[in-house]
Amino acid sequence: MSIAIQGLAVSRGIAIGKAVLMTSVRSHVQHYYIQASQVEDEIKRVGAARNKVVQELEKLLADMPADAPHELAAILDVHLMLLQDQELVKSIKQWIEERHYNAEWALTRQLEIVSRQFDEMEDPYLRERKADLEQVVERILQYMQNDKQQAPASLDALAQQSQIDSDAQLILVAHDLSPADMLKFKASVFVGFITDVGGPTSHTAIVARSMDIPAVVGARTASQLLRPDDLVIIDGDAGLVLVDPEPSVVEEYRLKQRQSRLERERLVRIKHTPAITLDGERVDLLANIEMPSDAALAVANGTLNSHADDM
Repeated sequence: MSIAIQGLAVSRGIAIGKAVLMTSVRSHVQHYYIQASQVEDEIKRVGAARNKVVQELEKLLADMPADAPHELAAILDVHLMLLQDQELVKSIKQWIEERHYNAEWALTRQLEIVSRQFDEMEDPYLRERKADLEQVVERILQYMQNDKQQAPASLDALAQQSQIDSDAQLILVAHDLSPADMLKFKASVFVGFITDVGGPTSHTAIVARSMDIPAVVGARTASQLLRPDDLVIIDGDAGLVLVDPEPSVVEEYRLKQRQSRLERERLVRIKHTPAITLDGERVDLLANIEMPSDAALAVANGTLNSHADDM
């Protein structure tokens, strides 16, 4: 049965493919009480996993590709700051020492408390920063639940584990995506993604726009409604997800894909054409950049043409 899921339009483009589900570790966390003799070991487990995440993020920053969106570095810095928050570490330790919660339970319990504080904030941008904390906790849990605290499976490994034909294009469906996932996304086999959470100013949405990835965020229960191998259409322009659509609808969207591709190719061909109105008025086409390295990309995309002509 075909269903439509409305999310938020945050990154343009259309993607058509089979769904691959990335399950949240938090949905499988076990809650149990530990013995007093186990307290120290549980605290060490949290600390070791946290250190693994710090090392992973620091390596990602050090090895950041030159063409990676500059927003990613800023996001990784935010996550490193959250990981080094001593108040967060102290609170988790208290749950283990005073309540004898197991490490995973203590971590998610503290997340619930801090999440409520974010929800009460009036500023929508600050409210969405709750997602950064959730992503940090999710990554710690992934290391804690992995054997020998090895790195969580990559996006490509996730695709290989799914029961999908090798020729099929793939769409990732997740509760949320971390900056580490986003950094690897462009080089992965996925052509688009859907997340349950996120908004226009969420880091996931910002990076998706920068990397020009068809995406729909804030789709609420998409990861629960979709099943592996479902045929999915992402309409990033409308913020719409179509699941198991009729063949005629699929063909309609494939036509839209081709039209969009042709339009982009046409724009590429004219990007260095002088910006002049029909009545001969010259217009300066400028770019908003945040780092000196962005200037090269701006020039390559046809901005500053009128100034270049005058030099």
